Amino acid sequence: MAEPENGLSRIRHDPEAFEAFYRRHVETVNRFVARRVDDPHTAADMTADVFIAVIDSAHTYRPSCGNEIGWLFGVARNVLAANRRRAGRELRANQRIAGRRLLDSDDIDRLVERIDAESTGRRTYQALADLPAGVRALLELIVVDGLTVTEAAAALDIRPVTARVRLHRARRVLRDVVSAQTPAMAYAKE
Repeated sequence: MAEPENGLSRIRHDPEAFEAFYRRHVETVNRFVARRVDDPHTAADMTADVFIAVIDSAHTYRPSCGNEIGWLFGVARNVLAANRRRAGRELRANQRIAGRRLLDSDDIDRLVERIDAESTGRRTYQALADLPAGVRALLELIVVDGLTVTEAAAALDIRPVTARVRLHRARRVLRDVVSAQTPAMAYAKE
């Protein structure tokens, strides 16, 4: 059985009902917000946000639990609390970057050059990322950790022959990546 519609829930679908509710309570909400916010632009935004939240949550109002004002103040408190949490997150984020020098155009130019210079390395890493997990793990053990093929096979609990086959496949993929990049690099140098 559907919940009976309360009188306030009409504001969600009836612009005239919302306008009447808004006109009846806008000054009260403005005073409520103004007691808690000292910036006029923020106060105006918060008042608007309260009425947007009212539209979204009007169906939750239950006259048996109290009058419209009590419910409206509850909505307003939730909106202001959400705004304070958001402002707190922004403040913490700004504090984390405080003291860090912003990049000027020369810094950006150097970073762009560095990023361009490392494009071959990024493509190689991408090729490695596309390899199956077992092949990638074998390469890491051999190339990064310096194990022999036999030692890497033992670490992965595979036969040395299987390790050699995987290593051969990985080298072929890497060779294809490097050979695909070589013509573009030779052309760029001309």
